[in-house]
Amino acid sequence: MPFMGILEALSYIVTILGLPTAIGVFVLQQREQRQNEENELHRTLSEEYDNFLKLALEHADLGLIHGRGDGVQSGEQLERQLILFNILISLFEKAYIIVYSDHMTRDTQRMWMSWEDDMRDWCGRKDFRAALPELLQGEDTAFADRIRQIAGETAPED
Repeated sequence: MPFMGILEALSYIVTILGLPTAIGVFVLQQREQRQNEENELHRTLSEEYDNFLKLALEHADLGLIHGRGDGVQSGEQLERQLILFNILISLFEKAYIIVYSDHMTRDTQRMWMSWEDDMRDWCGRKDFRAALPELLQGEDTAFADRIRQIAGETAPED
């Protein structure tokens, strides 16, 4: 019987130590997986923004990168500008829906602040702010409210 007693004692030790350890390992793995998924989403969104910037470069006559849109004169240029602004607002909305939360972790908040900086840069443009009412039609209400707030904060006082 001592052999059975030893096995029984070992089974208790495994239960007492092994189960909490397994739960802890599982929780850590889940947290790491969520973090990896968030990082992948952020990387994908960043790539999409890079692609937008390449589009803006291809349409350099619109002055979207360094200019303030003053060079836009023709109806065709205005149309292209509006299309590019639509692409940008769609990307910002996607970033808002994926990244923004009222209760963000420190890492998520860093990601969001990067996006908000870009939004502030674009909302600092008079032509972008002027197009916002049209651009925000049908967009997520919370996102629309947030970008309007940013636009209001970045608008120069006249």
